[in-house]
Amino acid sequence: MSKLACVVVLALVLVACSTANSRSMPYDAWRLGFFAPAYMEVWIETADVFDGSGLVYVHAGSGIPAISYPRSSGTEIPKVFKGKPEGWPKRMGWGKGKYVRGADLPTKIYIRWQSLVEPQTYHTTIDIPESTREIMRKKENVFCQFTGKIEVEYREAIVIGLAPGGIAKVWVTGPCLEPIEVTRVQANVDPVGPYDGESNGEYDPPSAESRAYIEKFGIPYGSW
Repeated sequence: MSKLACVVVLALVLVACSTANSRSMPYDAWRLGFFAPAYMEVWIETADVFDGSGLVYVHAGSGIPAISYPRSSGTEIPKVFKGKPEGWPKRMGWGKGKYVRGADLPTKIYIRWQSLVEPQTYHTTIDIPESTREIMRKKENVFCQFTGKIEVEYREAIVIGLAPGGIAKVWVTGPCLEPIEVTRVQANVDPVGPYDGESNGEYDPPSAESRAYIEKFGIPYGSW
């Protein structure tokens, strides 16, 4: 390896170590996850993270969030709709997402998503205050049913529920810790429309099961 290459590698290592040491959280990475109420299908165009060190992580989240129903992969319509989209679950999972590696705890999360069942495009910026970041840094001893013993854990995950009408609700949680609700945001309608206006206002259709549910029961606005 040349001297120049050695210098470059050393510089990158020093930057990485400096970044890691400057993080305000006591773990290597935090997780960002999303879910939607049953049948209320969503497509997330982007979720961009602004972290405490001033960096921006574009597309930290995107795609289809977790949803309890529909579960079928085909076009068959169930005779009985078992999902209950009204309101939020008492204890949600971690949602569909991933760890935001290399980032400090967030100060803001920008989300742009499509509510396929309306259809409508929404966007909003969610502020993550210092009080929420303090909750995520707090170490707790908790009995974990998965391991059958006391574990030391942190609420290292931010979970965001996205509902029709542009509602975004935010919790922080950990593997064996109870979720804590931190905020609820009313998003704005994005006048540009889906896919930054590149689809001529055309939305991907929701699944046949979701369409059938909406046709029969409607959208439970006001329950989220």
